[in-house]
Amino acid sequence: MAKKIERDIEKTYTTKQMVAKLRRLADSLENGKQYKIQIAGEKISIPTKAVFNIEHERGKKTEEVEFQFKWEL
Repeated sequence: MAKKIERDIEKTYTTKQMVAKLRRLADSLENGKQYKIQIAGEKISIPTKAVFNIEHERGKKTEEVEFQFKWEL
């Protein structure tokens, strides 16, 4: 298996695209299935063993909420 290179990107989606992704995510979680998503051209499978958390950051001029999925390789 080829070694995956490290990357740290952000991908912006329209409201309609994000709603569709969140619906698929909720369905996957409820049914105990892995979630598959393509981000900036790379297909990613989030396993059922993933840990989910929500992060909140606040700066002087911006505020951010991140939904995160983490798992061991």
